Amino acid sequence: MDAFYASVELLRHPQLQGLPVVIGGSRRQALPSGHSPEPEGGWPTLKDYAGRGVITTATYPARALGVHSGMGLMKAALLAPDAILLPMDFERYRHYSRLFKAAVAGIAPLIEDRGIDEIYVDLSEVPGAQDTTPDDPLHGVRQLATRLKQAVHEATGLTCSIGVTPNKLLSKLASDLDKPDGLTLLMPEHVPTRVWPLPAQRINGIGPKAAARLQELGVHTIGDLAQATLPWLVEHFGSRYGQWLHEAAHGIDDRPVVTWREPKSMSRETTFERNLHPRQDREALGALLTRLCEQVSSDLARKGYVARTVGVKLRYEDFRIVTRSLTMPQPAQDAATLRLWAARSLKAIDLDTRLRLMGVKAEGLMLPEADPPASLPVQEPLPLFVDLGPV
Repeated sequence: MDAFYASVELLRHPQLQGLPVVIGGSRRQALPSGHSPEPEGGWPTLKDYAGRGVITTATYPARALGVHSGMGLMKAALLAPDAILLPMDFERYRHYSRLFKAAVAGIAPLIEDRGIDEIYVDLSEVPGAQDTTPDDPLHGVRQLATRLKQAVHEATGLTCSIGVTPNKLLSKLASDLDKPDGLTLLMPEHVPTRVWPLPAQRINGIGPKAAARLQELGVHTIGDLAQATLPWLVEHFGSRYGQWLHEAAHGIDDRPVVTWREPKSMSRETTFERNLHPRQDREALGALLTRLCEQVSSDLARKGYVARTVGVKLRYEDFRIVTRSLTMPQPAQDAATLRLWAARSLKAIDLDTRLRLMGVKAEGLMLPEADPPASLPVQEPLPLFVDLGPV
């Protein structure tokens, strides 16, 4: 989906079409009066923002000004001070996510869900996908992809960009080549001209550390990576990752579309508007921990899982990250139990260092009717932290 959160907001505020709009921050700072046609006093802008929020997404006019998802709102304000700032509304985004996925499933049901705004679809056996004409060997799949785009737009009013290729790796790349509202068909013979000129980090699976290492080694584009020999890549990146880099650079990927995947964990986290001290702000931290556990509990209930383990993540003001987790005696889903064991795992806050972020993660997920492992002992927390208060 194209700039998904921002596009959903523009359905609600069509007068903002064509303007630089950023989604992020807290609701009370961005639109304290709610979702009126236009807040009293005008739309809030980035230059009015004060806090630690980050951009979740931005419209394409805003991206043209240099702002992007993951960028801090205060930093973005230096680049686009007059960009309009809207708060996030995840319930609305999830609603439109369900709509667009249902529209696709009505045509091509073999779908791998990759998040709220992205899916892989196997078109191989869909009627008409293999049709050809003398002038266009990809005629059938081209028509099918066009139908998918139309179905999504009719169901949501939103646009999407589709990459049609022989595998998931190339489709991920191709879907970004002609945004927004793009349709890109890319076959193996197009890899040298369409893929190799792209930066190496555009390959899904090359993260910041690997990209930096490749830069150090003089590998800047996917084409540079394709020219590297397999022994050289194995020498610098190990046998498994080196082999994968070699194949990815040549557009090779044999992963199937996976229609169902058991989740390994569910988590929620929040960055504080100001640093919080473990003792001085104990009550506020306790309330935040409760809210995070309630959100994780709601996520578990919605998906129908219980959790075996509860973990807590902390980021200090110096950006150090600490995690602690405990295995519970019995799998649980309810917020009170999650809160109890999250607090027990948090006997671990540096009393002299303020915090800027807290997160809660539920792991060891299973269906409620599944027999829990009987041999797992309850772990005891390290005696480094102070309790954040009663449940």
